[in-house]
Amino acid sequence: MLSQVGAGGSVARMSSPARSTRGRRAARPSGDDREGAILATAERLLGDRPLSEVSIDDLARGAGISRPTFYFYFPSKDAVLLALLDRVVAEADAALDRVPDDLASDPPVYWRRCIAAFHETFRAHRPVALACAAARVTNPEVRELWARVMESWTLLVAEAIECERRRGAAPPGVAARDLAVVLNSMNERVLYATFAQDGPVVAEADVVEVLLTVWLNAIYQTTAPPAARPPSR
Repeated sequence: MLSQVGAGGSVARMSSPARSTRGRRAARPSGDDREGAILATAERLLGDRPLSEVSIDDLARGAGISRPTFYFYFPSKDAVLLALLDRVVAEADAALDRVPDDLASDPPVYWRRCIAAFHETFRAHRPVALACAAARVTNPEVRELWARVMESWTLLVAEAIECERRRGAAPPGVAARDLAVVLNSMNERVLYATFAQDGPVVAEADVVEVLLTVWLNAIYQTTAPPAARPPSR
């Protein structure tokens, strides 16, 4: 999903969406791990209670620093949440970048790997995913960062759909961008419901395969799209 699809189904890497650094001060010199300790504390506490019930004192105490020292790194706990989301998105980008560039050679495997990479990354950071979903209602910076991330993934999925249509593997249909918006939004909602157990939900063990089946049928109108033929010698 974070690959630029070219002619013949080849996929070239594309840089991730611009990271948000607003609300965060410049990093301290190498070797200072206090910011990391604040972020680790925040993620751990979010596994037990919502952000509204986490105090600055909780974050500072968990990181082994004073309250004034906390403010050297972050101006607020909302800024901590933004930094956590930024870090998880970077991890998701890296996981997706490791997906082999084989869309045309095996579309089901390619899409399964992409969906699984996204699922596994956010499942590993479930408290952050749920806290950010809640914060989007009131925090414009979280909302803006997530909108940029979704837009980037939407553009790249649309490129992939158009490429598959050009090589004849996927039939024409609704605009590729519109289809990409729907598929990415579906993933977002279904995974959130699964992580939050906000029913009705798909069983977590089945969620990747269920999403994959919908993606393949939506893009190809089959779950067994044709692979590209090897070039003739």
